[in-house]
Amino acid sequence: MEEPSFPQGRAPHFAFFRMNSRKKFNLRLRSGKLVLGERTLVMGVLNITPDSFFDGGKFYAEEQAMEHAVEMERAGADLIDVGAESTRPGSQEISGEAELRRVLPVLGGLRRLLKIPISIDTQKAEVAEASLDAGAEIINDISGLKNDPRIAEVAARRRAPLVLMHMRGEPRTMQKGPFAREVMRDVIEGLRKSVILARKAGVPKSLIILDPGIGFGKSFRQNYELLQKLPQLARLGYPLLVGTSRKGFLGATLARDGKPAPPEERIWGTAATVTASILNGGHIVRVHDVSEMVQVARVADCLLDPQRRLKN
Repeated sequence: MEEPSFPQGRAPHFAFFRMNSRKKFNLRLRSGKLVLGERTLVMGVLNITPDSFFDGGKFYAEEQAMEHAVEMERAGADLIDVGAESTRPGSQEISGEAELRRVLPVLGGLRRLLKIPISIDTQKAEVAEASLDAGAEIINDISGLKNDPRIAEVAARRRAPLVLMHMRGEPRTMQKGPFAREVMRDVIEGLRKSVILARKAGVPKSLIILDPGIGFGKSFRQNYELLQKLPQLARLGYPLLVGTSRKGFLGATLARDGKPAPPEERIWGTAATVTASILNGGHIVRVHDVSEMVQVARVADCLLDPQRRLKN
């Protein structure tokens, strides 16, 4: 076979994509231990709200919500994240009483039906506390303790893992700007402040998870920059949770005829960003489409670690 020839006798320069190693963590739950980093964990989203951006109202009824959670567990979800207050851009805050009326009956049912851990997506300490009593094991605070710092006291007292997310502004106004000039610096500084609050309240470092808050007060371009620079966030020394599922920046990227792609047409864009999240060090991916993203995560894990045990 003839050797290939190159202009001026020089071989071309090949750029190689360098995979980022992922640190392992042990997360202690009331029901046992979760290992983060051996493989990607998939968190299924359960919105029991009438106005979620993607599935608003679809699982609002108690019975439908529980059926959907069971379906996600069967599809391979490792965790279920239950939220009773919409946090889509432009959404309005609801009272703690209203949030509890929605979430407590569902949590009570899920505690009997599910074998996987449940996370409560809330910004209110009273909702976090009552949800832990009702069967949740993880608190997911999208405000990073800005809305109600007492959530950290609940997490510390109950020894519950705490997800701290970065959000610039609040859901009602967050996409109206102004956006940060240097988004990764803004995210790291904001999450450092959240971690300090949590640690001062007594939350052990081993129970803290960080989330860069894709889509929460960031421009469309900044969301891609955050995904690209996730290894910088990983240097803070905490496990990472990333949620890109069907979000607005994907709709803008996939626009046709000047119109953003609707949420139901963003699954393949979501798959690309889930892959990027994993290859850049994400430990947990928060998704709507569990069955499909379980497959994506399985393949991305093999890219991250080609030595994973396979059948051949």
